[in-house]
Amino acid sequence: MLSQLYIENVAVIEKASINFRGGFSALTGETGAGKSILIDSIHAILGERTSREMIRTGAKSACVSAVFTDVGKRALQKLTDCGYEAEDDGTLVIQREISADSKSSCRINGRPATVSVLKQVASLLVNIHGQHESYGLLSPENHLAYLNSMGLPKELFSRYSEYYSEMQKLHAELDSINMDESQKARQIDLLDYEISELEGAGLKPGEQEELERRRSMYRNSEKIASAVGQAKTTLNGDDEVEGAASAVSNAADALSGASQYLPELSKTAERLQNISYDLEDCAGELSGYADQLEYDPAELDRIEARLDTLYRLGLKYGGSVEAMIKFLGKSKAELAMIKTSNKSAAHLREEYKKSKEKAECLALEISEWRSKAAHEFSAQVKKELEFLNMPHVSFEVKQERCPLNANGCDRVEFLISANEGEPAKPIAKIASGGELSRIMLAIKTVLAGRDEVGTLIFDEIDAGVSGNAAQKIGLKLHEVSENRQVICVTHLAQIAALADAQYLVSKEVRDGRTYTEISELGREGRVKELARIMGGARITPLTMKNAEEMLQMAQEENSRKDLHR
Repeated sequence: MLSQLYIENVAVIEKASINFRGGFSALTGETGAGKSILIDSIHAILGERTSREMIRTGAKSACVSAVFTDVGKRALQKLTDCGYEAEDDGTLVIQREISADSKSSCRINGRPATVSVLKQVASLLVNIHGQHESYGLLSPENHLAYLNSMGLPKELFSRYSEYYSEMQKLHAELDSINMDESQKARQIDLLDYEISELEGAGLKPGEQEELERRRSMYRNSEKIASAVGQAKTTLNGDDEVEGAASAVSNAADALSGASQYLPELSKTAERLQNISYDLEDCAGELSGYADQLEYDPAELDRIEARLDTLYRLGLKYGGSVEAMIKFLGKSKAELAMIKTSNKSAAHLREEYKKSKEKAECLALEISEWRSKAAHEFSAQVKKELEFLNMPHVSFEVKQERCPLNANGCDRVEFLISANEGEPAKPIAKIASGGELSRIMLAIKTVLAGRDEVGTLIFDEIDAGVSGNAAQKIGLKLHEVSENRQVICVTHLAQIAALADAQYLVSKEVRDGRTYTEISELGREGRVKELARIMGGARITPLTMKNAEEMLQMAQEENSRKDLHR
């Protein structure tokens, strides 16, 4: 469960540390106090997209950290799979920092982590339900996922996905070779021409670079010859000037002769003699370079013509010689495939038929499982809705056969009738905002025991409801909290009163800046906050008495239900 949340420099929250309890906790406060900022901070911990707009004005970065305890087995396994470990006491600490340049850094138990890893691990720790998810019920495309959450066997769906992917791959290959005879003839002619042109060019890897090097050398032969000639003259000398090699050799000889009187000169003499040898070798190499510069002008024309040919071919087949050679290999393979396409097509059709048959068989197994799950799911959701003050509700799962797709062969849509005697219709056509909230809570309740997510967060699940229905939602949230932590952002006193713990989100202005504070309320604070929710700005003694009575009755109701379990 989420044991502690620390927020720093997020919007109007400068610093806030919240120690959450297990069971059912309610977050209340005036509109605009910062409850949505709290939810956004938790979203950041879950690896959701963030923005530098989150950072408090004047701060360089924002930071959110969360401490989780009693982490479930699936989350621990995912943590291990990603190369991380929980602390010895099973504690897990997740941190995320958002900087002003929109970059973020993540850590899991002090070790750097990517947002992707954060998302994988955190999705098994916390599930946030907001108003937008309720409206997601209006789209039938989302209904199948809820039905699958009833426990669709992973191995069965994995096998189906494998055969369906194989079927799709084979279908694509068949499409690529299934062409009529006139198409084949045209394609063969084109490929024959391309292969002939490329093979006739006699392409060799590295040839283009070598030709360009030789062209550059011949084009600049005069400059090169002048430089080489000047260097040779400097090294070898001429009729008027002694060359460097000869001068250094003479210096070595002079020192060698003097070394019999000053032995220390022998090392210098030896070094100079070695230098003279190197200079003579350099002069010899320069003669070889000079030989390379002798060429027939027709040779440069041939190089230019060859480079022009390679350039024109490159425009058609890929630019470099290596790319053209690769294109040639691909064309040969395509030509061979077309010429043997009849045989290949027959083989692919057979393989496609086998994969499709296996995929269809598995899709039918999945469909049969969904049919059974749909009866159980609809019955349980109907039961929950009846408790949530929708006594005459009819909830059905409409399951229809459709062409094979990534999810199988089923099209699923939830139908509802809120009035007795009226036929069930698609949710999008008849459900109000308050009904959507209760339907989603009912679905969440039914699915709650089928995963190991330790914390459920409901962001204003009470939208569009009031009175007895609101109290029923509060009771249901308390019931769900029996086997996991439930945190609810609410504006209704009936729901807040039923919480095991209540936190107040408030804001104040100090020195021209807005600050948001989050604090856990004691009994007196809870009564006062409930009175504010019930009575608005003007709180009378009667409002306080009603709030006290509401809290007392809620606690007695919770205790009574706990005794009967």
